[in-house]
Amino acid sequence: MAESKWVLIDAKGVSLGRVAGFAANKLMGKDKPDWTPYADNGDFVIVINSAKAKLTGKKTTDKEYHFHSGYPGGLKSYNYQDMVKKDPAYPILQAVKGMLPKNRLSDALLKKIKVYPDENHPHTAQQPVKIEIAK
Repeated sequence: MAESKWVLIDAKGVSLGRVAGFAANKLMGKDKPDWTPYADNGDFVIVINSAKAKLTGKKTTDKEYHFHSGYPGGLKSYNYQDMVKKDPAYPILQAVKGMLPKNRLSDALLKKIKVYPDENHPHTAQQPVKIEIAK
């Protein structure tokens, strides 16, 4: 098993889906030669500037996130702009979660991603390697 490392992704000005896809591949370790679908060989991922990820078209107003309390009439919906104001990490976490395999391994993989709304993060001691994503 290869040694896990920390990867830093800057989401500023990059499409939400591109950031999520890149992060999901790094979390699963699909870029490593010893990748296996049932093993956790991936890296830890830090995403900074999550509030500054861009969306194309009218998705900033049309893309919605739904929550239901379980009671009648308990449906709440937030569009992307409101969700970024409420919790800037949520859209990226949900996009990454949707790109991970639907099994027990995905819970372990989601614990290895850290998302921050600005450039400040507490993981400088782990010496993360910054990777640029094509815009």
